[in-house]
Amino acid sequence: MNPDAYLEMADTEARHWWFTGRRAILAHLIDTFDLPPNARILEIGSGTGGNLQMLSTFGQVSALEMDATAREIAMNKTGRCFDIRPGFCPTDIPFVGEKFDLICLFDVLEHIDEDVETLIAVKALLAEGGRVLVTVPAYRWLWSAHDVFLHHKRRYSKAEFNQKIFTSGLHPVKISHFNTILFPLAAIVRMKDKLFGNSLASGSSIPPAPINRLFTAIFRGERLLLSKINLPFGVSLLGVLRAGHF
Repeated sequence: MNPDAYLEMADTEARHWWFTGRRAILAHLIDTFDLPPNARILEIGSGTGGNLQMLSTFGQVSALEMDATAREIAMNKTGRCFDIRPGFCPTDIPFVGEKFDLICLFDVLEHIDEDVETLIAVKALLAEGGRVLVTVPAYRWLWSAHDVFLHHKRRYSKAEFNQKIFTSGLHPVKISHFNTILFPLAAIVRMKDKLFGNSLASGSSIPPAPINRLFTAIFRGERLLLSKINLPFGVSLLGVLRAGHF
């Protein structure tokens, strides 16, 4: 990812509605997993560490991050209390032989050419009964300057996401879109960027405080829906995956 994107992420992920809302949704989902006491949790592509404290409420957290700048930011802001190792997917994962009850890839697969091979490698790290929690951006037609800035390789359709999961030997417990309520606004912004050829992504900076609070409340509110149903459309997709048939 662009080094400037890491610096921007570190500056905004604590407050921006998208990051705070996504963390609330993911925490609510993980809370339903009935993880074992002292669960071992691995975040792949931990970036600047914005999810590590949240994940640590559910167990013992380790992380993989290929970018040295992002690792240093994450270690500094979390008091160096997490095991964050260098490496990259799918061929340099420094946890071979270790097993995890939960493996998280939050908006990571879209950065990797070998996404199926990465899921295969992740499957090998799962403890018996373990889960993988994945989020990815949805809809190829939403491709915009935002994706270019973040060095995305692709956006996923639901069918493609499902197909790659099954090809890897993992099996979905839940597949759903999310960021659904704000989807029309996001689509308009992305289409505007494409229409006017904007080289910088709109909406990446923190909006004025009242708007930021409103968007946070709307987005995080989807956690209540996602615990009951799969949402039919949205800016992103999430998958709860397991190995084998259940």
